[in-house]
Amino acid sequence: MAKPSTWWSEDWLSVWVGLLVFLVSLLTLAGVDALGWAVTTRVWTDLSTALAPVSKNYSGLGGFAALVATFIALLVVMTVGVAAGGANARRFAIGFVFVFWISYACWIIGSYASVAVNTPADMQKFGISWSLRLTPEGGFVVALLAGLIVGNFLPGFAKWIGEAVKPELYIKTAIVILGGFLAITAADKLGLATSLLIRGIAAIVEAYLIFWAVVYFVARKWFGFSREFAAPLASGISICGVSAAIATGGAIRARPAIPIMVSSLVVIFAVVELLLLPFLADIFLGSQPMVAGAWMGLAVKTDGAAVASGAITEALIVTRAAGEGVRYQPGWILGTAAAVKVFIDVFIGIWALILAYIWTNHIDRRPGERARVGELWTRFPKFILGYVLTFVVAIVLALSAAPQVVGNLRLAMGEANTLRGIFFVLTFFSIGVNSNFRKLWEEGIGKLAAVYLACLFGFVLWVSLIIAWVFFAGVKPPLMS
Repeated sequence: MAKPSTWWSEDWLSVWVGLLVFLVSLLTLAGVDALGWAVTTRVWTDLSTALAPVSKNYSGLGGFAALVATFIALLVVMTVGVAAGGANARRFAIGFVFVFWISYACWIIGSYASVAVNTPADMQKFGISWSLRLTPEGGFVVALLAGLIVGNFLPGFAKWIGEAVKPELYIKTAIVILGGFLAITAADKLGLATSLLIRGIAAIVEAYLIFWAVVYFVARKWFGFSREFAAPLASGISICGVSAAIATGGAIRARPAIPIMVSSLVVIFAVVELLLLPFLADIFLGSQPMVAGAWMGLAVKTDGAAVASGAITEALIVTRAAGEGVRYQPGWILGTAAAVKVFIDVFIGIWALILAYIWTNHIDRRPGERARVGELWTRFPKFILGYVLTFVVAIVLALSAAPQVVGNLRLAMGEANTLRGIFFVLTFFSIGVNSNFRKLWEEGIGKLAAVYLACLFGFVLWVSLIIAWVFFAGVKPPLMS
């Protein structure tokens, strides 16, 4: 039997929490609305109307009580989980109080009509004449900016809540929950979903083989980095950022400081991409929504920034299209970004195994050593198992159940998706807190940043766009009936 710390690591914890939300939501199929008390946030001009329980069955609870209930539930579940993994439960709980309430306050601010409303019809509905047009997902951007303020101007406070600043845990949990929601969306248009799956795999292989080799070459030949630096940097820029850099560093036995420095750069540049690319996609790729989603998955590093960028991109494009009389079904642009990102994550384990074999047997060869086959499992991102499980279970239920059961299943996944949104906003705030620009510069990562800047803006973004266009041009989300 494995040690508790193994099965309650951050990667596994995201699986358990995501599956718990998924399974509790499925009680709706048995006539028990066990998740309807969770809070949801609406676009508002009157603050008293901003919050409400996600289910009408709990309408008597009220918005603020639903928010408090959601906070308590997440506090208990997450604290128990991190404690099982050996973390300091007390410090996490204290930090989570601030992380949650600051993050959710940002989401409420981002849902204010003058921030979120995007169409003239909605402006008229809310009685406003001007808006930033960020959609309700503008709350994610507000949370990111709040996190940047905390991380860069309140370092003492950032350190004090640091035990609960876990962007990878929050986004991985969100992705596990997302699997069930995307399955319901895909079940309605199974043929299109299958096509996207095949296109996504092809695009990932193409992009990966190009990006990693070119970044490695640039780091080695143009900037003179050793293999120990070049390999984690290539993985961080070309794959999914933090997880890839850490997995590669472990696979090649790099000094611990190296993947940490690369990971810090990944977070910084993810912030820039997050604030820039969704809006560029909305302006230039509005007529190619699936290209826009695939571009987010290919170009934006870290799971949190990529999937959340897909969410913002979808909100912008879908809302703009609705204003032009085209009503796309929600979930497809985000689903494309998430699917592409998940395929990249799956490949981390395979690539780490390949690099471990090459380094052990050819580059850093030591007497009597061979790369272990178990390295594949060690490096495999476990949260993907949860994503696949929720997706498979939900789509099997959707395709085999009676119509009335499918309706309940759709309600269940909608309620679970509400908590997915909360984990998203926690991710944004946490990414911002971790982006302490001054500290990173003091660590001497200017040269690494130069490589990252040259590769990311020199070719990664544009080759990603070309690949996304080649595989997804002309593919459109289904229209709402």
